[in-house]
Amino acid sequence: MLQRTKKIIITAVAALFLMGTQAQAITPSPQMIEQFKNLPASEQQRLARQYGIDPAMLGGGNASQQKLDTPQVVQPRATNKVVDHSAEAASAFNFSQDKQKSQLKRFGYELFQGEPTTFAPVSDVPVPAEYLVGPGDGIKVQLFGKENKEYDLVINREGVIQFPELGPISVAGLSFAELRDALSYRISQQMIGIESNITMGELRSIRIFIAGDAYKPGSYTVSSLSTITQALFVAGGVNEIGSLRNIQVKRNGKLVGSMDLYDLLMRGDASGDIRLRSGDVVFIPPVGGLVSITGEVRRPAIYELKRNETVADIVAMAAGVKPGAYPKSSSIERYNSNGLRSIVNVDLTSTQGKSTKAQAGDFIRVKNASGQFEDAITLVGAVVRPGKYQWFDGQKVSDLLPSLWGDLSISADLNYAIIVREVNRYGKVKVLQFSPSRAIAEKDLTQDLLLAPRDKVMLFNYSDDTQNRYELNKLVKQRVKKVTSLTGDSLVGNDLFKAGFSQLDKMQLSERSQIGGVVVAKEVPDDKEQIVKGEVNKMLANLFDDKELIKLSGSMNRSELLYPVVAQLAAQGNSDKGTQVVAISGKVRHPGVYPLSQGAKVKDLVVAAGGLVEGAYTARAELTTTVIGSEESSVNHSSVNLDDALAGIDSANVALSSRDILTVMTTPDWQENKAVEIRGEVKFPGMYNIRRGETLADVIDRAGGFTQYAYLPSSVFVRESVRQQEQLEIKKLADQLRRDIATRGVSKDGNVVNYSDAKMMLTDLENIKAVGRLVVDLSAISIGIEQADIQLEDQDILYVPSVKQTIAVMGEVQHAATHRFKEGLTLDQYLEMSGGARESADEDRTYIIKANGSVLLPNRSMWFSSNTELNPGDTIIVPLDTEYKDNLTLWTQVTGIIYNSAVALATIAKL
Repeated sequence: MLQRTKKIIITAVAALFLMGTQAQAITPSPQMIEQFKNLPASEQQRLARQYGIDPAMLGGGNASQQKLDTPQVVQPRATNKVVDHSAEAASAFNFSQDKQKSQLKRFGYELFQGEPTTFAPVSDVPVPAEYLVGPGDGIKVQLFGKENKEYDLVINREGVIQFPELGPISVAGLSFAELRDALSYRISQQMIGIESNITMGELRSIRIFIAGDAYKPGSYTVSSLSTITQALFVAGGVNEIGSLRNIQVKRNGKLVGSMDLYDLLMRGDASGDIRLRSGDVVFIPPVGGLVSITGEVRRPAIYELKRNETVADIVAMAAGVKPGAYPKSSSIERYNSNGLRSIVNVDLTSTQGKSTKAQAGDFIRVKNASGQFEDAITLVGAVVRPGKYQWFDGQKVSDLLPSLWGDLSISADLNYAIIVREVNRYGKVKVLQFSPSRAIAEKDLTQDLLLAPRDKVMLFNYSDDTQNRYELNKLVKQRVKKVTSLTGDSLVGNDLFKAGFSQLDKMQLSERSQIGGVVVAKEVPDDKEQIVKGEVNKMLANLFDDKELIKLSGSMNRSELLYPVVAQLAAQGNSDKGTQVVAISGKVRHPGVYPLSQGAKVKDLVVAAGGLVEGAYTARAELTTTVIGSEESSVNHSSVNLDDALAGIDSANVALSSRDILTVMTTPDWQENKAVEIRGEVKFPGMYNIRRGETLADVIDRAGGFTQYAYLPSSVFVRESVRQQEQLEIKKLADQLRRDIATRGVSKDGNVVNYSDAKMMLTDLENIKAVGRLVVDLSAISIGIEQADIQLEDQDILYVPSVKQTIAVMGEVQHAATHRFKEGLTLDQYLEMSGGARESADEDRTYIIKANGSVLLPNRSMWFSSNTELNPGDTIIVPLDTEYKDNLTLWTQVTGIIYNSAVALATIAKL
């Protein structure tokens, strides 16, 4: 039946629409109106939208009912403000500005910056029983029992509903519960055998006003169930100067309620979010006093202040203090009566401090607690689990590290470890030395030391060369990048940490190196490398408080671990006791600077350095002691028998004092393994170990001598020290060329050099790799001439080629080539075989590089001529004439000279 009715109405409405296009005004028939009214409201709205008909024309009693649309929520607020770059730049350089203050934001205002999803006003929510019905509200009545019917009734402007079987019923001023009870009672009394179910249908819309400091104040049409918060969302929220804590609702000019949004945002209390009625005014007054809070609180922000609120209330608004806070030392910046800022200290743990009244403009800082641990033991170095540990009374080393295998790294040094202990509240320290193996495994009371609060226990690796330092270098590189722009490891080598570390920086010792027997000053590092060193040293100085470094301390070498201890001892040194450090050098595993432990003797220092290495001379070591007198200081040297000292004999195992230096000497005539290589035409080529003073003739004899195919004049002898010296000379030449180019570029008489060409020349010169070839007369050595023989050095290489049968011609010739050697041919003949010299060649300076590497120059050998005897393997070089000019350049210069001469002659003729 309903479907048939729909079809009739659709046909009628379509006809009405067509008639409306022909005539301006058509009155619907009463039958059409009644049929339209029987349709559900959703169908009425759909038909009206589809055919462009106003529901008021056909709806009869529904004419007063307007379609309730969800209000349009204001879009996110625009932020395209004009930026004053000059003011921004001024603020960037204004160091008096508090960065924490500039980062604080007003609490609660971000609630209205985007499209709301939680409080969007809707019309399909359950209607509360106390809801007051009014004109425009729809009532749904379902009858069942003897008859089954449904009615959609609308309250008209007089507050009356038209019930078909019962007639008009007045419901004005009733709540929904009262309407439901009254209507149910009347149906049950007047319609026998019929039960009813009454619910709310479409709700009416109401018009409210939003005034004051709203983002977009004005008049809005909202649902009759709307509340204060929903009205705020419709208006886009509160503007920059609006209050969040005193939102008022006025009805007929009287204040009927107010809401504090902080109750909703902080405590979820929506009791103040009252329902609005038609004609209500939501008024947003200006914001009250503002208080800022920052520091160790969970929600630092700027909060609105109400009367009589205390500092404790502000802290509660900020969600309380963090676990790392120190509320006893909180402060308030407050403006006094003179307009100046003053500081008020408050203790937020006391009743008096919490009850301090907050004032508008206050800036509250909750300070953080100290990063120091109270009574904690710090364990670093070659252990499985470095970190902070609890201290308890009577604790020993074996309690902290119960097992050698379970707690120490596999590479740990079992003979040397230290405890750094504070001796007073000013941070001064002393150092205790112990043996981990004797303390943990043997429970030796002299080594299993009692621990004290805040002790630092440090263990070391036996060998520093076996540690994986990837994670350590990765950490250092990340931190250094914050200071300087490092693009890779090429600046300071592959090991950034080791390259940046320098244990002698504070001692101001100039470092030197030796190349090819010549002592030269070390090159001054550039600014970036200095920055790297500075940053790494700062990291090491804070080793015991840096969690990441403590975790990676097992990868550090002995000098790096000791750096903060040595630095602390150097800082606390004075004229009375001096700096409590000692040094050891020579034949020990880890030479360097060590802290002077309590009661340390010579044996303890040797153990700290990892013990002696092969080649150490134990019969005598030298101990250098600095004696400081009242007027002057002196340095004394004494001999120590290391065998007796390591055996514990008191006469040799003397006590050490501040700044002592122990030098462990090398056994006389001791040498490390040295080897040379013989290649080519010898009977037994290969690597040969050599002793000190051994000569080239000796090794050749050990190699079985030369084969029958050896060509001695062409032998090549390479030495590493010579290569280093040649490389140094190449660098000096490049520096000199750089200065010459710069001088010529600014010189008055010099020609301007193209920068790209000069850069190319310098790059080519700097990329030259020295060979290190040393000219030796192997023929003379082979026949036993001692003056031609040379002593060998480590890594020397001798190459003896086979018989050569060629002569090479290179340089400024027509066709550079290598020719077969023919007995009796002269220099000129070989040049003719290569097409002769070019015009750009300097023939007078032609020279020959002999097969053994020596050079023959015409201008230095009067007997040198074109008939000079050549040998296989020689190379003829025809150099370039540096003053050569091609024809074009020559004629250009000649033309310029002729032109200038003609001008001069013409000028003279006119005189």
